[in-house]
Amino acid sequence: MKIICIGRNYTKHIEELQNERPKEPVIFLKPDTAILPKNFPFFIPDFSSDIHHEVEILVKINRVGKHIDPKFAHKYYDEIGLGIDFTARDVQSKLKGKGLPWEKAKAFDGSAVIGEFLPKSEFNSLENINFELTNNGEKVQLGNTSHMLWKIDELISYVSQYFTLKIGDIIFTGTPEGVAQVKTEDVLEGFIEGKKLFRIQVK
Repeated sequence: MKIICIGRNYTKHIEELQNERPKEPVIFLKPDTAILPKNFPFFIPDFSSDIHHEVEILVKINRVGKHIDPKFAHKYYDEIGLGIDFTARDVQSKLKGKGLPWEKAKAFDGSAVIGEFLPKSEFNSLENINFELTNNGEKVQLGNTSHMLWKIDELISYVSQYFTLKIGDIIFTGTPEGVAQVKTEDVLEGFIEGKKLFRIQVK
């Protein structure tokens, strides 16, 4: 199982971090050890003092594919989910400043929250899905898939040019604006169209 993450896929998030807008999707990976076990709290790691939440729409791959044509990409998934890409922003900033890979900031143990999945048939349009993250009951991130620079099918096609997609692989499709630091005792809850798909306590 692979966790494939897309960075810089929402314009306002690019702007809030003062990043350069990419000309093609930014891809990075998380190992399966990054998955936060269900019903476990998220423990802030000792190596960072600035962990940020990044809520994202997830796609679960349901068949093996390579070099997938965009017009056939819809056949490779039938579920939409929600998760968090926890990011050690202080570590990431140092790595980016030296031109080094981000893995220590993005792929550490417990950094990938994978919530429940919904059948994609429940949605009228996958390009108009509302989702949000609350922290202690307050809305902190609001997103809509219409704001993606690259839509879900485009991402599947693009990723498959480099990596063979296998059953069970999960694609994190990018985060909207509103990322912020988490603190101990925070409670993070994620929603798609008002349906709660995860609840995480920070320790």
